[in-house]
Amino acid sequence: MAAAGSPDGMEEAGMDTEAETVAAEAPARPLNCVEVEAAAGVGVATEDACVALSSLQPAPAQPPGDPVAQASVSNGEDAGGGGTGRELVDLKIIWNKTKHDVKFPLDSTGSELKQKIHSITGLPPAMQKVMYKGLVPEDKTLREIKVASGAKIMVVGSTINDVLAVNTPKDSAQQDAKAEENKKEPLCRQKQHRKVLDKGKPEDVMPSVKGAQERLPTVPLSGMYNKSGGKVRLTFKLEQDQLWIGTKERTEKLPMGSIKNVVSEPIEGHEDYHMMAFQLGPTEASYYWVYWVPTQYVDAIKDTVLGKWQYF
Repeated sequence: MAAAGSPDGMEEAGMDTEAETVAAEAPARPLNCVEVEAAAGVGVATEDACVALSSLQPAPAQPPGDPVAQASVSNGEDAGGGGTGRELVDLKIIWNKTKHDVKFPLDSTGSELKQKIHSITGLPPAMQKVMYKGLVPEDKTLREIKVASGAKIMVVGSTINDVLAVNTPKDSAQQDAKAEENKKEPLCRQKQHRKVLDKGKPEDVMPSVKGAQERLPTVPLSGMYNKSGGKVRLTFKLEQDQLWIGTKERTEKLPMGSIKNVVSEPIEGHEDYHMMAFQLGPTEASYYWVYWVPTQYVDAIKDTVLGKWQYF
């Protein structure tokens, strides 16, 4: 129909242009399968056409700030399996006076934490004591023992190299001492020892068993002399890892680990007794001498002091 006020057969100028502008500005609406078939001149839409059309429709975009989209990323990790998307805590792992800042999954176990510490410090898990408000159980998670972010995890333990470094000097000291003993005249003939040995065997010294080896007695070894000729007794406090050297004046309580070496030699003419020295420092001047030690206890004393424990 012709627009009012215009000649027959003609439309008002500008009408086509305005319609085209409106059509261009309107958002394109996806056609459904019926409309597609109608546009193609087909009377009935088929199921296959609908399926094909749906695969071509773009998925609706998530609006900015949509919480679902934001929840798919946590700590910069995907929210899938394989350790990603797990809640992390900041830990300060302290070992050997060194601090290590670590992010670690809160739902990991104490055993997994030990593996992480191993990768950082080189300390084998079997040689670790991991502490957070007590010893950390290997089978419980950090969440279960209520580890909070920023917690300090204390680690105690020595590497295999550290253990070897501690034991090697003792072994070397023993070898050097044996070499020196072979070069020198028998100890019991040296002047410094003769003045003590010439006093003779003490009357109250413990009896000896020649050719036997026995464990340490449960009572102190007593009745022996020291280098000044005074009476001395030896008490082995295994539960405290100490050797107590007692005289009439005082008792010295020595940690076993502070004794560098133990040397001994049978006394000529009385081979069922030994003279024995405990090395307390780096040189022979630090030897503490004990005379008339029953021979059956000599090996047990050396093993106990130098680290081979005697169990009762």
